[in-house]
Amino acid sequence: MIILKSKQEIMEMQKSGKLLAQCHAEIKNMIKPGVTTHDIDQFVEKFLEQHGATPEQKGYHGYPFATCASVNDVICHGFPNKELLKEGDIVTIDMVVNLNGALSDSAWSYRVGEVSEEADRLLKVTEQCLHLGIEQAVVGNRIGDIGYAIQHHAEPLGYSVVRDFIGHGIGKSMHEEPQVPHYGIRNRGVRLKEGMVITIEPMLNTGAYHVKLDSDGWTARTADGSLSAQYEHTLAITEDGPLILTKL
Repeated sequence: MIILKSKQEIMEMQKSGKLLAQCHAEIKNMIKPGVTTHDIDQFVEKFLEQHGATPEQKGYHGYPFATCASVNDVICHGFPNKELLKEGDIVTIDMVVNLNGALSDSAWSYRVGEVSEEADRLLKVTEQCLHLGIEQAVVGNRIGDIGYAIQHHAEPLGYSVVRDFIGHGIGKSMHEEPQVPHYGIRNRGVRLKEGMVITIEPMLNTGAYHVKLDSDGWTARTADGSLSAQYEHTLAITEDGPLILTKL
């Protein structure tokens, strides 16, 4: 069942999203060689606590951290750890913020120092795909229009679009209907209506889209060891177009 949100509920989610965006702005300043994803995770937990919020994914199905931290070939759900980030790495920090019961979800990929041309281009194209998907999130379009826009930008440029992990509805719960794949066929799938709140979060790989899971049961890597990147916003479908909730 798709739960449509009132304007008041969307406004509360926007407050949560703004706090999340502020946290990402702080993380951007932290990212450099020698920092650990454990350091970032600890910072996020304290930052949210200081602002009256909590990390929603901590404890979700037993997930033990405030963030997901995915480095290089890790697609998503990587565990923060004490390994030093090094020059040339790319790292995706993904988090869900709960502010007074209103949730927001956003992930950003970061460059650690100077990165290779391959890594830099991957991040640029993945972010482009996010915004192309958002452009399609308008009343009357369908979910397939979002996926089509992403897939048909990424694949001609030589990137694969991850199939195993997709966007989703969000509200009082972290994962709601509808599901939002980042590949698809135009004019197929659920029709977008005013009041829907969804995430769009394309994950692109420099190699194939196939996934392998680590023994921890969470960390998802590219099966061929290629690089992966992700960018994600939470947005509301409004009569005036998509309203991005997770930006400053």
